[in-house]
Amino acid sequence: MTFYDILDFFLHVGLPHCLLLSGTLFAIGLFGLLTRRGIVPVLMCVELMLNAVNINFIAFNHFLPMRDLSGQLMAVFSVAVAAAEVAVGVALAFRVYHDCHTVNVDELDRLKG
Repeated sequence: MTFYDILDFFLHVGLPHCLLLSGTLFAIGLFGLLTRRGIVPVLMCVELMLNAVNINFIAFNHFLPMRDLSGQLMAVFSVAVAAAEVAVGVALAFRVYHDCHTVNVDELDRLKG
């Protein structure tokens, strides 16, 4: 076994590698979503989960025999939705901090008009 055989073994990225990466990122995002208390870390964990879904879209589009651009198109739409979600989430975080003087999610149990 030569050096190039070993290098080729480690550099070949297949669908299982992409799915493992995506599953790991999604699990980290879900764990952070369930354990974090601030609004900004919760939004970051949601973004991490959306990026894991984007990796799945791109990986399945690349490795499945049907060669259209549906996976890339879904990933672009997902990025657009994520950008809109961040804009709304940050605006909501500013407004909640202005009204309640906290960004702790656990303390936001009531909404008043």
